[in-house]
Amino acid sequence: MTYTFDFSSILGYLPVLFKGIGVTLELIAFGAVLGVALGIACAWARALGPRWLKPIVSGYVELIRNTPFLIQLFFIFFGLPSLGIQLGEMQGAILTMVINLGAYSCEIVRAGIQATTKGQFEAGWSLGMTRFETFRHVVLIPALQRIWPALSSQIVLVMLGSAVVSQIAVEDLSFAANFIQSRNFRAFEIYFVVTGIYLALAILLRQLLRGVGWWLFPRKATR
Repeated sequence: MTYTFDFSSILGYLPVLFKGIGVTLELIAFGAVLGVALGIACAWARALGPRWLKPIVSGYVELIRNTPFLIQLFFIFFGLPSLGIQLGEMQGAILTMVINLGAYSCEIVRAGIQATTKGQFEAGWSLGMTRFETFRHVVLIPALQRIWPALSSQIVLVMLGSAVVSQIAVEDLSFAANFIQSRNFRAFEIYFVVTGIYLALAILLRQLLRGVGWWLFPRKATR
């Protein structure tokens, strides 16, 4: 028996696909911004923060980096309600992405911070800067400049990993693919198309992050 491809069967479900793309973009927008912010805060705590805070942040980073994203998602969405913390599907998905990206970006940003020489700290203090101002103006920007490609790659990986949030009924792109396949039974066609969409989103996101890097660090771009 010869299989006959029929991509036209997907056309009637384009609104479902577009909705799924929109939800995926919303997830990565919130997840990336908040996750990187959390990662920067944790990197500061591990590299320059008070001694009592370092083991707490280290435990969080090791816990997240050594457990599957799906289990983290299930724990937050299904486990936290047992403690009286109720979250919607989108809230649970975004929170999981933020926590996950925060742990990975923490180690990436910390590597950039640790590459900063002691003389740069002393130069900032000699100019009358506070510790926070020194961190913000002297340490953080050059650190982000050094690790931006690695951080961009991690954001793309988190976007691709977000496909599992359909397991808690978030209507993202993978949810749309499963829904369409259950209606037209054209698994090859729909998953082929969705694979191409994820590929395009990953490339576009990488290019967007590269442009953000050129905007944030113009001196590096000019060199």
